[in-house]
Amino acid sequence: MTMRLPVVTIGTLIVAVSVQAQVPAGKTRDTTSSHLDPVNGLTLEDAVSRALEHEPGLRASQAQLEVARGLQAQAGLRPNPSLSFSQQEEPGGTDNQTRVEIQWPLDLFRKSGRVAVADREVDAAQQATADRVRLLAASVRMKYGEVVTAIRTLSVTEELVAATTRQRTLVAARVDQGATPPIDRDMLRVEEQRLEGERLVQAGSVERRLIELKRLLGVPPDATLSLRESLEQVVRREQPPASAAADLEVTTSRPDVRQAAAQIALADAQIDRADREGKPDVSLFGTYMRSDAGFPQRGFGPTGELERVRGLFHYWSAGAMVTLPLMNRNQGATAAARAERVAAVAEADAARLNAQSEIAAARVRDVAAQRALDAYTAEAVRLARQNLDVVRQTYELGRGTVLDVLSEQRRYLDLERAYTDVLWEAFEARQTLKEALGETR
Repeated sequence: MTMRLPVVTIGTLIVAVSVQAQVPAGKTRDTTSSHLDPVNGLTLEDAVSRALEHEPGLRASQAQLEVARGLQAQAGLRPNPSLSFSQQEEPGGTDNQTRVEIQWPLDLFRKSGRVAVADREVDAAQQATADRVRLLAASVRMKYGEVVTAIRTLSVTEELVAATTRQRTLVAARVDQGATPPIDRDMLRVEEQRLEGERLVQAGSVERRLIELKRLLGVPPDATLSLRESLEQVVRREQPPASAAADLEVTTSRPDVRQAAAQIALADAQIDRADREGKPDVSLFGTYMRSDAGFPQRGFGPTGELERVRGLFHYWSAGAMVTLPLMNRNQGATAAARAERVAAVAEADAARLNAQSEIAAARVRDVAAQRALDAYTAEAVRLARQNLDVVRQTYELGRGTVLDVLSEQRRYLDLERAYTDVLWEAFEARQTLKEALGETR
C-alpha cells in the first residue's frame, strides 16, 4: 500500500490536467456573455434616454398635452356670428319677399373664464406628463437592475455548474482507476444536475426580464439587446443623493405634487367660469328685408296712365337680445365646481404627505443598504472563492471528502446569493430614493 499511493496520486494529477485541458471554454454553458457587452451594450442612462424617446405610453401622455393646448387655443376664440337668409314667393303671383338677418353674440363675461380654465388644464397636463416621465424613468432603472441582478445570479450558477462538471469528470476518471468510490462520482452528478436545473430557471428569468425591459424601451420582444454594465459596476458608481436639507423643497417641486396643486387652480378657474356663465349675456342682431308686393286693382301712375298697384319696399332693423338668468343661474355647476375644489385640496394634501413619507422612508432605506453593502467587501468574496478552490484541491489530493467539497460549494453559493441580495437592495434603495426625489436621469 505504501508503494502504490504515490503512483496513484501522480496518475490522478496527470488525469486532472488532461481532463481540464480537454474542456473547451465554450462548453461551460456561459450564457451571460450574450447579455453583457462592455463595449456596445446599453448603459443605465442610455436605457432611460431611449425609453423617454420611444415608449408609447409616454408619447400618448405627450399627445394629451397637445390636446390641452389645442383646447386652450379654442377657448380664446369668440363665438361666430350667424347669418340667415329667407325668400318668400306668392304662388301664382308676382309678390316676393327677401329677408337677410345676422346675429352676433357678444359673449360677455365668459371668455376670460373659459381661457382661465384652459390655461389651468394645460398646466395640469404638463405636470401629469412630467410625472409620467418620472415614473417611466424609475421603472426603467428598476427593470435594468432586475436584469443585471438576474444575470449575476446566473453567472454564479454557471460558474459552479462548470466547476462541478470538471470535478465530476475528474472523479469519474479516478473511479475508473479504482482510486475513488463510485458514490463520490454519483454525488457530484446529483449536485451537477441540481445546479443545471437552477441554471435553466435563472436563464429563463433573465430572458423574461429582458423582454420586460424591451417593452419599456419601446422595442419588440425579438429585438437584440445587451447591457454594458454588471450589477457591481452599476451599484458602485452610483452617486450619493442630494442632501436631506433640500427635501422640503423637493416635496413641493415633485411633478405629482405640482399636478395636485394645478388641480386646485383648475377647480378655482372652473368655479369662476360657472359663475360667469350664470350672468346675463347679450347678442346683437340686424335685419334687412326687401318686399315686392301689389294688388290686382289698377290706378293712375306718375305718367297719368293706368297701371297695377304695386310697390318695392326696403326695411332695415337692428336690436339686441339679452339672456336673463332668472331661474337658471348655473347654481348646480357652481356647487359641483366648489365640491371638486374641496376634493382637489384634499388630494394635494395627500400628495404632499405621500412625497414627504416616500422621501423619508427612501433615505432611511438607502442609508441602511449602503451600510450593508460596506459590510461586503471584494476581499470577502475573493476569500470565499479561494476557500472553495482549496477544499477542491484538498479533495483531489485525497485528503478530504466529496461532502467537504459540496458543503463548501454551497457555503460559497449562499455567500454569493447573499452578496447579490445586498447589491440589489443597495441598487433598489438608491433608485427608490431617486424616484422619490423626482429625478429622471
